[in-house]
Amino acid sequence: MSYGRSHKRARTDNISELNAKYMALDQQNNFQVMYIWIDATQENLRGKTKTFDFEPKVASDLPIWNFDGTSTGQSLGEGSDVYIRPVALYRDPFRPGPNKIALCETLTHDEKPHPTNTRQQCLDVMEKAKDQEPWFGMEQEFTLLGADKHPYNWPVNGFPAPQGPYYCGVGADRVFGRHILEAHYRACMYAGIKISGSNVESMPSQFEYQVGPCEGIEMGDSLWVSRYILHRICEDYGVVCSLDPKPVLGEWSGAGCHLNFSTNVMRTPSEDGAGWRAIEEAVHKLSKVHMHHIAYYDPHGGRDNERRLIGANQTETVDAFSSGVADREASVRIPRQVFADKCGYFEDRRPASNCDPYMVTSAMVKTCCFEGDDSKLTLRYVPKF
Repeated sequence: MSYGRSHKRARTDNISELNAKYMALDQQNNFQVMYIWIDATQENLRGKTKTFDFEPKVASDLPIWNFDGTSTGQSLGEGSDVYIRPVALYRDPFRPGPNKIALCETLTHDEKPHPTNTRQQCLDVMEKAKDQEPWFGMEQEFTLLGADKHPYNWPVNGFPAPQGPYYCGVGADRVFGRHILEAHYRACMYAGIKISGSNVESMPSQFEYQVGPCEGIEMGDSLWVSRYILHRICEDYGVVCSLDPKPVLGEWSGAGCHLNFSTNVMRTPSEDGAGWRAIEEAVHKLSKVHMHHIAYYDPHGGRDNERRLIGANQTETVDAFSSGVADREASVRIPRQVFADKCGYFEDRRPASNCDPYMVTSAMVKTCCFEGDDSKLTLRYVPKF
């Protein structure tokens, strides 16, 4: 068995050496742009490359392109073209130099938002709330699997030792796959993503990285591109990145994508305690529409979170809402320092690891920042929970 792994590693190293030779070739004043977009699953990313004779500096420098929607679940055979319009531009860590990654939104033939395009509605919400300066941070948990979909480096016919020594751990018997976490961190920094931290998680082969703080639409854009980079790095290493919210049944932690949120009022110190009152009001509003948020917090209308939010492994049950200071078993956690300072942010622990960040951030702003009809959660793709 060890021979097989060594042989595979040697073969992978040889491919990397060969690829480096070709990647060092002169591009002859040409520039590669990887157009990426979200497919019909609202979970998976697709991408293809286009060559330009100029170096794009911003997304609007790039033209609208198209792809075959029948292969991504986004159109029928007749009229199969789906348009993609670049909306955010990043440096490409897989093609270092002047090459770029362009995050795109999907459009219909008349250049209107495609039914699977949740970015446009998120942008509309963020524009309406921009005077409140909504800031977000998202904590993306993920699990590494082997090519056979078995958790990476877990025993073939058994389980590792129970949870306890793995969280933020160190050592070959406690951390399986740190090289991928580190490679992803550096690649995100190179790309220009506001990656703010990372750590080893409670279940072996499970990790987390944090993106933010980001204001408005930048949160969704950055998280989607960070996921693309993560999947590409895992591809290079011959492993699979799973965003399943409960990849292993039993007494093992699930995977979430916790949302940290604040408005300008919440995070600004004041003698009259306005920030703390704003946090309390927002948490109260969230308690009134708990099941609506659950429906938007994973792509399957809450069904994935049913497996994760079970009142164990630092979660509340899916059908209950709770909040508390420094309480990681609550739906919403208020950090202890925030309670002491009476201003700051709060953490919504309900979003699943495979959530659509556009939907999650839209729902949060509509509930916490708007009043009356504007606060009603009438987002596209109303899932049935």
